[in-house]
Amino acid sequence: MSETELSTRLDRIEILLSTLIEQEQAKEYYTTAEVAKMLQRAEFTVREWCRLRRVLAEKRACGRGRAKEWIISHEELDRIRNEGLLPIQ
Repeated sequence: MSETELSTRLDRIEILLSTLIEQEQAKEYYTTAEVAKMLQRAEFTVREWCRLRRVLAEKRACGRGRAKEWIISHEELDRIRNEGLLPIQ
């Protein structure tokens, strides 16, 4: 392999790596702020969806005393994107 071929391959690899870094990587759980940003809604709106059970979410300790924050699973985020919110109960 010549030097120019090697250089070309390395350039392509760098471009692919930077593309992967820029892509949003799937996490197991997201905060309400992250979901709000992905769905282009206000964080307050997402918290209300959780509180009203329009989104299946869980509470977890967040390091701010006894207060807990909502977390939303990746599967639930996909469901919201594909099917929309659950009906008000």
